[in-house]
Amino acid sequence: MDALDEKLLEHFEGKAVRKDLLHRIKKGTNVPTFVLEFLLARFCASDDEDEIQEGLSAVLETLNDNYVRPDEANAAQSKVATKGKHKFIDKVHVRYVEKEKRHWASLENFNSQRIAIGEKFYKNNDRLLEGGIWAEVTLCHNDIEEDDYAFYIEDLRPIQLSRFDYNAYCEKRKAYSRDEWLDIIMRSVGLEPTKLAKRVKFHFLARLASLVEANYNFIELGPRGTGKSYFYSEFSPYSTLISGGQTSSASLFYNNARRKVGLVGYWDTIAFDEVGNMRVKDPDTIQIMKDFMANGRFSRGAEVIADASMTFIGNLDLGVKQVVNSTEYDLFQPLPKEFDLAIMDRFCMYLPGWEMPKNSSEFLTDNYGFITDYLAEAFHYQLKHTNRYEEVSTRIKLGKCIEGRDEKGIKKTIAAYLKMLHPHDECSDEEFEEYAIYAIEGRRRVKEQMNKRKPDDEFINIGLSFFNAKNKEVVVDCPETRGAEATLDPTKPGDIKAKLTEGESHKPNTESTKAKIVEAHVQDRDTSLALEPLVPELKEQHFTITYDSTGYSYESIFVPYLTGAKVVVIEDPYIRTTHQVQNLIRFCEAMLKQSTVKKIELITSYDNQTNVQEITERLQDIKQSLLELDVELSIKVNENLHDREIRIDNGWTVKIGRGLDFFQRPDSWFSVGVNDLALRKCLETKIDIYRHH
Repeated sequence: MDALDEKLLEHFEGKAVRKDLLHRIKKGTNVPTFVLEFLLARFCASDDEDEIQEGLSAVLETLNDNYVRPDEANAAQSKVATKGKHKFIDKVHVRYVEKEKRHWASLENFNSQRIAIGEKFYKNNDRLLEGGIWAEVTLCHNDIEEDDYAFYIEDLRPIQLSRFDYNAYCEKRKAYSRDEWLDIIMRSVGLEPTKLAKRVKFHFLARLASLVEANYNFIELGPRGTGKSYFYSEFSPYSTLISGGQTSSASLFYNNARRKVGLVGYWDTIAFDEVGNMRVKDPDTIQIMKDFMANGRFSRGAEVIADASMTFIGNLDLGVKQVVNSTEYDLFQPLPKEFDLAIMDRFCMYLPGWEMPKNSSEFLTDNYGFITDYLAEAFHYQLKHTNRYEEVSTRIKLGKCIEGRDEKGIKKTIAAYLKMLHPHDECSDEEFEEYAIYAIEGRRRVKEQMNKRKPDDEFINIGLSFFNAKNKEVVVDCPETRGAEATLDPTKPGDIKAKLTEGESHKPNTESTKAKIVEAHVQDRDTSLALEPLVPELKEQHFTITYDSTGYSYESIFVPYLTGAKVVVIEDPYIRTTHQVQNLIRFCEAMLKQSTVKKIELITSYDNQTNVQEITERLQDIKQSLLELDVELSIKVNENLHDREIRIDNGWTVKIGRGLDFFQRPDSWFSVGVNDLALRKCLETKIDIYRHH
């Protein structure tokens, strides 16, 4: 316990918890952080080590007795049937079945879709109908044989604070400096601030901005394994995470048939995970999204106004230096094709995800922080009831390059930082300038990439600036694009063609030279030697494979780059299921077409749902069959592995967004494309082939 711990416990008694306790019980369970800390606050609200140990035992006992694991659903049902009733901790969903004209509840891991629920529960908790909520649920067994359901809900208590005193929260904040409060927030999300630079702390804080500022549009693209989705799935019960997949206007915005507002009406933040895999079901969705992102309202059969913020997170597979110095790529590359410039222009901030540290235990804190739910309640209150936008407007003077959406995005970011770090009062000029610089950089990153994608006069004003307290203009740039002319001064399409033409005129005509050599051989009539066919020179390539496209196979993409290869290293964390192991077999078969390959190294990882024994047996079978063909297969497990790439010892590297698993499941296992992958429909992904050094 350090001085900051003592200070936190002094002013916020009963509102703080030791974060190492969370780390201890978090492993091996998929229960959200705010649920675990709800239990820790109940049983471990003490600084006495003996009491804490007793409390931990109580938490674990509660989880063992009340938390339903996915593979224990049948046992849980049996327990209710045997005992008559039982209390569970689980996520509860409620849906309306039109044909039956009634509501049915389901628990995430209980495996029953027809649990009877009283009207009072879903009327008092709207979010049961939109996304579901975590709760303590008392389930009872129904012994009436005539009824068409076996279980019903007797009691339901949402897992969140019953009341929150915002005035007391603000008053107690006065006891801390800005940097102390920033460190407390870092510890509250489980991070140790002494191991983080201030800029990185600001990055982590930016992930929380959408939870505190209404209608805040945020994007973060970066490498895998930096914890992007954690903040939206684990931190707050007022946030929902939508994994990459289909979205529709009915689910997101308004269902005309049911006359019900969608997710935007029930959540403070809607986060789209793996945004590159997002598929838009109907074209209206994008247009409504534009309207909503612009001003928090839309019209679709009804006029709807909502506070929900939209966050988009995804993976950036290409290197940042490669992108910013390229005329072909921009930092919006992973976004779905439906996301046009109008969507991008509505982003308040682009967080540079490539600057975030990889998930590692060395960054986790063992000190005290706020109970996650307490801080989440503070942020929720501020989103709903406080407005710092006007305060920012009266305090900041922006430069001439800043246009309407730039101004709005910058001011909203600064307002979010004021809410999070200064809920009690104003900040100093120095602190305000820090927030202004950070906010302008985040918006400039959006502006630069739009200008790169459309290099004309529309987004040309990228030199965003503000005037500090001394009335001196400060121009803000983005660290990754300093000196990157391809981004800062993108060449217009016409100029690109001109340069290419000019460049080609000075290059030797390789094909012509080769043709002359062949012609000389023919004229010499040297028939003792057969002329070798001209082999096309291998080049660095970029494939953008769209959803439902065909014509791609391991042979067509990879085999040309295996010439002379002896060792191939496959890094793919997802060799866990039957079809993924089959993909590995197909890839090995493709490599065997190049007889020089003698060793294959597989680096993969497993999760808690992986049947390790089964997968190990299958991999050993592959290993044995390869040995019979004089090819060695070595298998390594790296639990922290997130990247997906193939490295060939002849100098080529292949980066694949989805790893080997970029083919769709066939509609039938007796259809064209089952065996010939070139005829199989693909999932959307990107493949980059380049020389490594």
